[in-house]
Amino acid sequence: MTGILSCGAYIPLRRLSTGPRSEKAVANWDEDSLTMAVAAAGDCLGDIDRKSVGGLYFASTTPPYAEKLAATTAAWAAGMRPDILTADITDSLRAGTAALRMAADAVKAGSALNILVTASDLRMGGVGMDRDFGDGAAAFLIGEKDTIATIEGSYSLSNELLDVWRASGARNVRSWESRFVFEEGYLKILPRAVKSCLDKYSLAVKDINKAVFYGPDLRRHRQMADLLGFQPEQVQDPLFDRLGNTGTSFSLILLVAALEDARPDDTILVAGYGDGADVLLLKVTDNIKNINGKWGVKRSLDAKMTMQNPGDYAAYRDFAASDPERSGGASASVIARERDAIYALRGVKCLACGTVQYPPQRVCTHCRTRDNFEPYSFADKKGKVFTFTLKHGADIPDFARPGVDTMVDFEGGGRALFGMTDMIADEVKVGMEVEMSFRTLGSGGGIRNYFWRCMPLRASWLGKDG
Repeated sequence: MTGILSCGAYIPLRRLSTGPRSEKAVANWDEDSLTMAVAAAGDCLGDIDRKSVGGLYFASTTPPYAEKLAATTAAWAAGMRPDILTADITDSLRAGTAALRMAADAVKAGSALNILVTASDLRMGGVGMDRDFGDGAAAFLIGEKDTIATIEGSYSLSNELLDVWRASGARNVRSWESRFVFEEGYLKILPRAVKSCLDKYSLAVKDINKAVFYGPDLRRHRQMADLLGFQPEQVQDPLFDRLGNTGTSFSLILLVAALEDARPDDTILVAGYGDGADVLLLKVTDNIKNINGKWGVKRSLDAKMTMQNPGDYAAYRDFAASDPERSGGASASVIARERDAIYALRGVKCLACGTVQYPPQRVCTHCRTRDNFEPYSFADKKGKVFTFTLKHGADIPDFARPGVDTMVDFEGGGRALFGMTDMIADEVKVGMEVEMSFRTLGSGGGIRNYFWRCMPLRASWLGKDG
């Protein structure tokens, strides 16, 4: 039966205090909805062969381009083959749940054996809204064999209402008067959709072990739980005090968290809201016991870097909204020619002596054999800092200086130069262990420039509050 084969999540390291006991996740200056989706995809797939995946859907209200498929870039960065289904599902907060349902339908129809669904957002709001917004991504592999949770049913309800929106080309999300927004939208539509779904499959509220549903803030989420009739122990923690509202990915990040604690035979209800509502019913299988090695939600929340200066947050957001049409963009022809090396971080391995190297070369640096290589991925390899340079005049935003250029020695061989991210410059040292992360280098000429950076092991931030 069609369902979830694997799941994963990505929550940025940085946290911004939003109250005495609350904080939210904040994307770094070199992150956007696409880079976070790639990170979540990596967490979801783990050791699964990337070439076995038959499609990738990218759901977001904040895609990097208005006209260019982000899903193809994500698939290339994730190391997938080109003959797959790719699609962007956007313009609605329930794009994530819609993408899950569309993927399940495609698998059932035989269009693909499995499809990776990613959902990611980096939203910005005006005064009074941005405080609740957080950043993050989730990913699910949908297929039919060895599922950890089967999709037992679904229900969708469409509703035309200007409650929360963002005009084309605008920076900030806008909202109508709050009583109208909630009484005519969220508090009316989501309960109707949930009740209709339960009635459709002859289920009662008591049959649900865990309810996962969207909420704009903690107050409305609690109000919704009461309206739906769920007991507190049935409701998945919405994590507003640690994560914030991550938009399109919010319900799906909460679903990942629910699956982390799920037991075989649990029934999970998932509901997304935005211009209507989507409801899905999941039944957890015995395979849930085999899920391990993921960063998921819990570990991602525990690994954090606290932002000490609220001004840094404003600078991050200003940079994220900066004009992509300014001069100095990357070359489209160079990107096309080197896309394997740039997006997939793919080097080569000599078939004669086994030497690996990046960037790809025609002549082996060790045995001098010519044109005798096979592709070799560095994206999933860890490494150590061989040497580094602090660059106080680096071509990065002023607030992110000094930059760190790092010569990395990879496990299994290979040495290459990368910028470093998610670090404290004063703590970088020779021998430091690093891993690779897909990031944006900025934009210009309308082109978003992506490449890989190294970063200190994410695990090194567990239990820290740096």
